[in-house]
Amino acid sequence: MESFLERTKDADLDQLVRELASRRRGNKRKSLRLTAWKLTVIGSYAVKRATDIVCSFLGMLFLSPLFLLIALAVKLTSKGPVFFCQTRVGRYGRHFKFYKFRSMYADAEARKEELMAQNESSDGVIFKMKDDPRITKVGKFLRRTSLDELPQLWNVFIGDMSLVGPRPPVPSEVREYTLEDRKRLDVIPGITCLWQIKGRSEIPFHEQVRLDKEYIMAPSVWKDVVILLKTIPAILGGKGAY
Repeated sequence: MESFLERTKDADLDQLVRELASRRRGNKRKSLRLTAWKLTVIGSYAVKRATDIVCSFLGMLFLSPLFLLIALAVKLTSKGPVFFCQTRVGRYGRHFKFYKFRSMYADAEARKEELMAQNESSDGVIFKMKDDPRITKVGKFLRRTSLDELPQLWNVFIGDMSLVGPRPPVPSEVREYTLEDRKRLDVIPGITCLWQIKGRSEIPFHEQVRLDKEYIMAPSVWKDVVILLKTIPAILGGKGAY
């Protein structure tokens, strides 16, 4: 007759086998969920990147006559190059060359220090000034209509930027970032974003960070489409553009 000790050992062994089988099933489900999540992220990025390439290429192609007119206006009204090239910080802190049509006088960067006391940004991280004397007459129009941003379609095409994403900061701004602010660098920067359609330069820095994090936490192709569509009336309205 089977002893109590043997029956106990058999029961413990059966329990152990069931627990191991349950763990394997649980690990398999976790692995499948992780794989599905990775495929979703990769798929979303692939769709976003493909959209960026196609739209930026078509944009540069169809807007080329406008590019030429703006280039002539910039060149004929002030001394200096047509394009303004600046180092900006992209995803994961990588530096890249950022392009705009020049909207300021050629010595604008040299004159910035003498204007720092008139910085209208309450946070002190970014420099904003409504009546900045460094901006040319043509530059004011370009900024109000955001036409100065058009060369960034090239940045989008080569992968430094996306159509939608947090605006890329300059290195000096990033040095002032808190750890929380640095979450903006977790994604590819963009030409337009949530705070660009909600007030542009009138949005204080801490609110810009909040809106950027809101976008980063729940990205989607549909959200990008909505932001792009809302960018058009935001530009036409000219609110916060300086």
